Amino acid sequence: MLYKKVLKPILFKFDPEKVHNFFVFMGAFAGKSVFFKKIVRFFYGYKGADISKTVDGLTYQTPFILSAGFDYNGKLPAILSDISFGGVEVGSVTARFCMGNKKPRLKRLIKSKSILVNKGLANEGVETIIERLKKYKKQNAFVVGVSIARTNDEKSCSTEAGVEDYFYSFKRLNEENVGDYYTLNISCPNAFGGESFTVPDLLEILLAKISSIPCSKPIYIKMPISLEWSKFNELLKIIEKFEGIKGVIIGNLNKDYNSLVYRDEAPEKYQGGLSGKPCFETSNKLIKQTREIYGKRFTIIGCGGVMSKEDMVAKFEAGSDLVALITGMIYNGPGFLKELSDFYYKNIKI
Repeated sequence: MLYKKVLKPILFKFDPEKVHNFFVFMGAFAGKSVFFKKIVRFFYGYKGADISKTVDGLTYQTPFILSAGFDYNGKLPAILSDISFGGVEVGSVTARFCMGNKKPRLKRLIKSKSILVNKGLANEGVETIIERLKKYKKQNAFVVGVSIARTNDEKSCSTEAGVEDYFYSFKRLNEENVGDYYTLNISCPNAFGGESFTVPDLLEILLAKISSIPCSKPIYIKMPISLEWSKFNELLKIIEKFEGIKGVIIGNLNKDYNSLVYRDEAPEKYQGGLSGKPCFETSNKLIKQTREIYGKRFTIIGCGGVMSKEDMVAKFEAGSDLVALITGMIYNGPGFLKELSDFYYKNIKI
C-alpha cells in the first residue's frame, strides 16, 4: 500500500529509465550487506511453507523469475531472493558492449498497464558480465540464468555475423561456467538487424551452431508473440529437433499496438515493444497451444502481463512450469512477489 499510494505516484513523475537505474543501484548496494538483506527479507521475503519447484534439474525457491530486461548487467542476484524471486534471467547480454537505442527508450503506458520498451539491448557485454557474475556468491535455491542476444550494431547485422555473435557469448559463458541456464533471445523487437532468427531456416542454422558446444545446462528459446500460430509452430518444430533445447519462454514484447485498450498512449510509428497487460492474452494462448500439442517435450516459462494474483494463476493454468515478470513488479511494488508466493501456496501449489 505504501508503494502504490505514496511512492509510485512520485516515482512515476520521473523518467522511467532513471528510476530503473536508481533501483538497480539501491538493489546492488543492499545485496552487498547482510544487514540490509535481512531488512529487505523481513518486509518482502516469502516466509510460508515450502513452495520450491525443480525444473530441468534446477530448484527455484519460488516459481517466479525476474525476466530478462531488468537486470541486464547482472547486478542484482544477491538481493532478489530476499524479495521472493526464485530466479533471475540476467541480460540480454551480447558479445560486445552495446549502447542501445537513443534515449528516451522507456515510456509508461499507465492506463494500459504497460511499458513501451525500446532499449535496443543496452548492456556492458558478455565479458564484463561474466566477471561480475563470477564474483556472485551462490545462494541456495536461487537460480541465475543468462539471456543471450546478438549485439545491436551493424557488425552483427548479417546472418553469419549474427550467428557468430550468439556463438561467442554462449561459448564464453560455458567456458567460464557462468549461469545456471541459458536463453537464446531470438525475438528482441528492438535490434538493428530485426528478428532474423524467427525465420525457421535461419533459426535452424543458429541452433545447429549453438549445439556444437557441449552444454550440460538447460537451454531455452525466448519466443516472439506477435506471430500467428502457424508461424509460431514452425519455429517450435525446428526447436523440437534439438534435444539440448529444453524449453521455450513465451514470450517477448508485443509488437502489435492494436493490442492496447488505450491506443492513444502509443506513438503513431513503431518505436519499441509493449510489456505488461498487452502481452497477457496473446502469450497465454500460445502457452496453451504449445502445451496441448507438444506435451512435456518443452519446459514452458510463461512471461507477459502478470499484473495480479489472478493473472499468475492463469499463466500456470495455461501450462507454464514457471512464471517470469517485470512490469507487474514495477506497477505493484517489491511486495508483489511475496503476495504471489503466499497466494500460490494457499491456492494453486502444483
